[in-house]
Amino acid sequence: MRRFLFFPLLALLFLSAKSAMAQRKAKSIYARDNLVAWCIVPFDTKNRGPVERAEMLNQLGITKLAYDWREKHIPTFDEEFEACRKHHIKFEAFWLYSGPNPEEDKGLQAVFEVLKRQKAKMQIWCMIGGIKGLDAMSEEEKIKAVARPVEYIADRAAELGCTVGLYNHGGWFGEPENQLKIIAYLKKPNLGIVYNFHHAEEHIERFPVFFPKMLPHLMALNLAGLKKGNPVKVVPIGQGDAEAGMMRIVQQSKYRGPIGIINEDTAPDAEVGLRLNMDGLQKILKSWGDTATLKTYQ
Repeated sequence: MRRFLFFPLLALLFLSAKSAMAQRKAKSIYARDNLVAWCIVPFDTKNRGPVERAEMLNQLGITKLAYDWREKHIPTFDEEFEACRKHHIKFEAFWLYSGPNPEEDKGLQAVFEVLKRQKAKMQIWCMIGGIKGLDAMSEEEKIKAVARPVEYIADRAAELGCTVGLYNHGGWFGEPENQLKIIAYLKKPNLGIVYNFHHAEEHIERFPVFFPKMLPHLMALNLAGLKKGNPVKVVPIGQGDAEAGMMRIVQQSKYRGPIGIINEDTAPDAEVGLRLNMDGLQKILKSWGDTATLKTYQ
């Protein structure tokens, strides 16, 4: 009798597993539980501390945080990790900015020290600047000059089990095509790209062209509204006329990583800014008829 029951049970388990896999695959990247709060530390007139910030995210139903900071926040790095743990928020990413000599950068060293103390394996969103004479260099010289600090940071991150995403923020370094050249030059397995709509004013028209090339290296993507014009304006999500098309391209791709919901350039109060962008995201989802994803916001 047991033998006869075994095969139907096995088939049921197989179908359940297959159904679960299909649901995970079909799940939208724009679901609430895939959103990462970004630009909510220095860009917050209420100057929330780690606990207040975690409580705010709990109220909004956002379960992930990407941490942008300034020098004054270094003493509370550990408190931020503790607050996230207590409030069940995943510490998704740690931002950093460095220059041509990162080994001498005290802020960067503070980041690596806290990641080591906390045994945190996470994304590092990296910007490189301050390289003198970059504009006058040949393309090959630019790649080598920027690759040197990136390589140091990527190697240090690898020792901690962390990945490094090159963060677009204008200039030569902020162009996706140039970031791809740096990645190809260094060939580091833990090196990728973090792409930001709020620094994509010059990218709208060519986004469909470079996005497929960037896709294999894409670690995270941060949303914003983009209103075409001269100049292009960064606006809240849903108030532009370009972001929905770009979002659709991302949605229809194989990208399944985190989606940043930001506050920068949106509102002085981080909570107000996050709500405004979440409302705009839902407006776009509604226009697509994506009722399944909208339910995750209820």
